[in-house]
Amino acid sequence: MKDRLTRLKSIKKLIRNNTIESQDSLLSFLQKEGFEVTQATLSRDLKLLKVGKISDGHSGYVYTLPSEDDNREDEALFIQDFLRGYVSIEWNSTTVVIKTFSGQANSVANALDNLNLDEILGTVAGDNCIFASLRQGVTGEKFIASLKKLIPDLED
Repeated sequence: MKDRLTRLKSIKKLIRNNTIESQDSLLSFLQKEGFEVTQATLSRDLKLLKVGKISDGHSGYVYTLPSEDDNREDEALFIQDFLRGYVSIEWNSTTVVIKTFSGQANSVANALDNLNLDEILGTVAGDNCIFASLRQGVTGEKFIASLKKLIPDLED
């Protein structure tokens, strides 16, 4: 089975190169490319990619991707939220713990989730602390290296 990043790249390519009006249509395209994906997974993928629908100029709507400028602007805002709220980062073999200023954990976790780092399975936020679960085989060092690529000013 093909991996998530490959599937996301294919979804982007399909939306750019085809007129796709529905998830069913997109599912058919993905199946032709060898992907086995459920409707629920596709919905999550579309949300992650920030896919929208625009008028086709006639009587329907088609899927569209945000522009690169929109993506860079969103990423800059998430990085700003992350930097504004975090205090420190520590990790062990499977978990990253991010300490935040009081009341900032939700906005920092939201920023981290929206930066779409493939190393993270998910986050849980409290008031001043976030637990991020790492994917199998990902080390804390690898996670920090990926995060620093996005946020060069990050101090761990």
